[in-house]
Amino acid sequence: MNIRLRLAALLICAASATGARAEPIPDGSSQRSVSIDGETIELHTYKPLQYAGGPILLVLHGLGTNAPGYRDYAIPLADQKGFLIIAPLFDRKRFPVWRYQTGGLVRDQRAAGEFRIEPEAQWTGQLFLAIIETVRLSEGRPDLAYSLIGHSAGGQTLSRFAAFVPHQARHIFIANPSTWLLPSREERFPFGFGGLPPALSDDAALRHYLAQPVTMLLGTADIKRDGDLNVSPGAERQGENRFERGKNAFRAAQQLARNRGWTFNWRLIEVADVGHSARRMFGSAVVLTALPVD
Repeated sequence: MNIRLRLAALLICAASATGARAEPIPDGSSQRSVSIDGETIELHTYKPLQYAGGPILLVLHGLGTNAPGYRDYAIPLADQKGFLIIAPLFDRKRFPVWRYQTGGLVRDQRAAGEFRIEPEAQWTGQLFLAIIETVRLSEGRPDLAYSLIGHSAGGQTLSRFAAFVPHQARHIFIANPSTWLLPSREERFPFGFGGLPPALSDDAALRHYLAQPVTMLLGTADIKRDGDLNVSPGAERQGENRFERGKNAFRAAQQLARNRGWTFNWRLIEVADVGHSARRMFGSAVVLTALPVD
């Protein structure tokens, strides 16, 4: 049983025993902690005053682990689109690069040959789903729809989430990440599917990835090679900067889908004059207009 289902079973049993459930998210900005499979996760939340049961938007922070700030950056989305914002904090001590940015699938990414894959229940994307499940249950809405948005490091993890974690997300918004998971077996993981076992890297896996409801949000001014930019060889092969890497990743995915006759559900949205800023990206008129709530 995966982490999401284990959590749901535990919470349902607890609610049955006590006749109660966790309190709903309060209106406005708030904070609470949840315990999931032994991990205590701090959630920074926002519920619009006129909230009418709209979908969850799980907001994933960047390298600076500024979950409260990211919650605040997403408030315009919540107020205009009716989202219930949930911004978890993933500290760098417990969630280093292999576990956060690259999804927790492969701990030793320098290994030769086929990688050793961590148990699926421990992949970080399963933790995202478990957080969503806790919020659904606290709201008394086990069927509450959800989408995810991540910026920078949070965007990187969503690239791997889209490819490998079974989910029911309506939309996956990936903004200004330093690297992408390319739909290629020529590039080794975490930059491509190379080195992964066949079940995670065969044509069916690539086809599944291209059919995901991914929206790429790229700031046209995100062209600086700052200190947080991944400059490893695999990253550099994707392009000189984040904007270029995103466009190259989209073109590669689109071309593969076209060549194979596969469904391609990705969208690319360029946000003019925005650099590497989650605040400006989430608050831009283009993004506010483009983000659906269905």
